[in-house]
Amino acid sequence: MKGYLERVLPMVRDPRRMVNRLFTTSIFKCIPDSLYLKLVFRFKIGHRLDLKSPKTFNEKMQWLKLYDRNPLYSRLVDKYEVREYIENTIGGKYLIPLIGVYDSFDDIDFNELPNRFVLKCTHDSGGVVICSDKSNFDLKAAKKRLNKCLRKNYYWSWREWPYKSIRPRIICEELLIEESGNELLDYKFMSFNGNVKCSFVCLNRKSPTGLNVDFYDMEWNPMPFERHYPSSGKKIAKPKNFDKMVKLAEKLSKGMPFIRVDFYEVNGRVYFGELTLYPGSGFEEFTPDSYDELLGNWISLPLKNKFKGEN
Repeated sequence: MKGYLERVLPMVRDPRRMVNRLFTTSIFKCIPDSLYLKLVFRFKIGHRLDLKSPKTFNEKMQWLKLYDRNPLYSRLVDKYEVREYIENTIGGKYLIPLIGVYDSFDDIDFNELPNRFVLKCTHDSGGVVICSDKSNFDLKAAKKRLNKCLRKNYYWSWREWPYKSIRPRIICEELLIEESGNELLDYKFMSFNGNVKCSFVCLNRKSPTGLNVDFYDMEWNPMPFERHYPSSGKKIAKPKNFDKMVKLAEKLSKGMPFIRVDFYEVNGRVYFGELTLYPGSGFEEFTPDSYDELLGNWISLPLKNKFKGEN
């Protein structure tokens, strides 16, 4: 009963969270993707979704979900299958060392795992469990979390079609640790038609005040806007391997209208994080909202060759 109340009370206090949760329930599965995205877009962004002549970044994210059906994308968002793409495109030296891949949680032999590791579901966003000390690892909580994620088809959340047919699995990777003891930062590069135009850093993930997101231009100057999450108000040091990461991101994103490429810089080395086709699923507001259109201008869509089919 306590667990149920902990899940329900926040939604009662915040009706928007309740409606947001409602959109991901099975009652909406019968609604075509285009109509579903229009409903969610109106609720989250606050205005009508224009698919005939999309202009903003968020609008174009929805257009890409519906009409850019490159079969490669399902491999790119699969956290196990993408490793082959990375190895073939920029080299295996940028991959976080893999410990194992499993069809179910019960397949994992924890006696064989190192003292520190990370478990990730291959088919979703957010299905991650971090173990920094195996002697204190909550096995029961990890199993509950990952089994819940394994049962979920992430496609139904916000209609990101590349996730629809991914085989649910769990991968185990080494846990990256900064020798300095500082927070491990990931650097996210926004690549538009194969050209990185800006990047951002996520920090303070474990802070009581919540996540901060800071955007930077190509000269590593802070950009004067926020997207859903507040900026930290601090100037983060430019990563030593910034130029290298830009080149790698552009190589990985060649030929794609848009993709976000994530890297870690750990103890002077660059490691690949993940590829994201639709950041925030195209439902995160910009402040000021003029930057929604500015970033949207950087995406060139083949509107005359729009795909006809929708799921």
